[in-house]
Amino acid sequence: MAERSTAAVDVADNSGDEPLTAQADQATADGVATNRERDTDIDEAQGSGGTEGPGKASPPELHSGHKLARRYRLEECVTRLDGFSSWRAVDEKLRRAVGVHILPADHARARSVLAAARSSALLGDPRFVQVLDAVEENDLVYVVHEWLPDATELTTLLAPGPLEPHDAYQMVSQVASAMAAAHREGLAHLRLNPNAVLRTSSGQWRIRGLAVNAALRGITSDTPQRTDTEAIGALLYAGLTQRWPYEDDAYGLSGLPKDIGLIAPDQVRAGVHRGLSELSMRALVNDGATASRHESACTTPEELVKAIGEMPRIRPPEPAFTAPPEYQRTTYQQGTYGRPAPHPGVTQPLAPPPPPLQSRTGKVLKWAVSALLIAALGLGSWQLADALMEQNNKSDETNKTQTTDDNDKSGDKTKPAKPLSIAGAQEYVAEGEAQHPGDVGLTYDSSTSTGWRTNSYKDGPKIVIKPGVGIIYDLGSAQEVSAATLALRYGGDHTTVELYAADSPRSSTPLSSMKKLGTVTTSDTSAKVSVDKPVKSRYVLVWLTAMPYSGNDSANYSNAGYKQAITDVKFTG
Repeated sequence: MAERSTAAVDVADNSGDEPLTAQADQATADGVATNRERDTDIDEAQGSGGTEGPGKASPPELHSGHKLARRYRLEECVTRLDGFSSWRAVDEKLRRAVGVHILPADHARARSVLAAARSSALLGDPRFVQVLDAVEENDLVYVVHEWLPDATELTTLLAPGPLEPHDAYQMVSQVASAMAAAHREGLAHLRLNPNAVLRTSSGQWRIRGLAVNAALRGITSDTPQRTDTEAIGALLYAGLTQRWPYEDDAYGLSGLPKDIGLIAPDQVRAGVHRGLSELSMRALVNDGATASRHESACTTPEELVKAIGEMPRIRPPEPAFTAPPEYQRTTYQQGTYGRPAPHPGVTQPLAPPPPPLQSRTGKVLKWAVSALLIAALGLGSWQLADALMEQNNKSDETNKTQTTDDNDKSGDKTKPAKPLSIAGAQEYVAEGEAQHPGDVGLTYDSSTSTGWRTNSYKDGPKIVIKPGVGIIYDLGSAQEVSAATLALRYGGDHTTVELYAADSPRSSTPLSSMKKLGTVTTSDTSAKVSVDKPVKSRYVLVWLTAMPYSGNDSANYSNAGYKQAITDVKFTG
């Protein structure tokens, strides 16, 4: 995908009375046409000399090379639509590419676009494409946002085929968690579609156009959480089936056959993950869509995040093994260096072995070798006999010592520790809101590069606003637990980890009813909680009550504060 198609914000318009997530854009999400025909259609629809609709201001006359605020140099217009335009630009002060939306200050939606951009900028969540500036000057309103040259739209990712189950799980988990955080701050997207969701080169998913895309089009909703949740369900449906879950084609995807209604993804394409198929149906709650079994529908991003956290972990696909190429001998290795190469297809006769030595010198060599062998055998026999005699002299003392040692060691034999497998996990929320329930499965995926993180808190190291945060692990059946080993992302003063045996994985089980197995405090990036006397339990709670202070961590989408992240957990019994 070209760089500009991954950086500019979606500025195409829709028409008709269909649901927002069912409508097809007339241009791509960043305003760059995917082919010349579509680009031409957009320009003709605008009409360089045509008239605007009632109440719409004329777009400002701008050109490549124009500068805004003596800083942002416009490079290329990627879309001109409905009185506003979107550009690829260069921030000459910081020497980086940016995207810019521009519209007249007297445009009917100028005030709402400014308000939406400033609210989105205040969120500061790195899972969203960031708004960098929102300014009104010289009769213009313009919004500057990030440009992501290394990101790829979901539309492009789906062009060759559907996503792998693990990729689809990561996409819906990260997008749902991000939208739940936005709605907690009172922000909605209302324009979530495959053009607005990007995957970076590091595998992280990001969302662009939060609040701004809807403001540019004047889109509002009486049920914003339900609208965004249905859109996430449509994204998951498209990722699993490479089909758009409505009758009309959209975003380069074919729609469903007419007059059959919405059918589950695993009925559209063979091999679709059953749990993800049901999850998408639970999110698609509008237009008559219902859950495929008996689970309740998800009407908010928060409910969708909770449903994802209750799913079994989906492992990434095993890397394909490529057999090494067959070893090829060279003419130099075969001892024919300097000789002419054989003709292809001609079998070369093997050289006969050299004849045995028949001369007088050969006979002398044979006798010399035989004499050396006899001498070596004699010396070896003498040494062996000497060793056996010495061993017999010491046998009595050795037997006595061995008997004493065996008696002493017989009472010291301990049962070796064995690793315990983890069948599932979910967040335990004693009070307040959950942390990141969609990431709990990353704590036991045998990779320390991923994990579950807590929120960042202003007070610490001891958690003040709640008793603690943690994860309940399901061992599949009752097992004797002797220790838990944790890999942590942040070191420093200090992390306190407690271990509890629980009767149920639900957060409704009070902490006071659980049996405490052990506790440990560390300033390192690892912790081991040992149990004095192994306890048999199926559910084990790893509970954090104190966390160190750490700065901004953009790779882990984490702000500065008292926080911690668990990257790996192992239990032994």
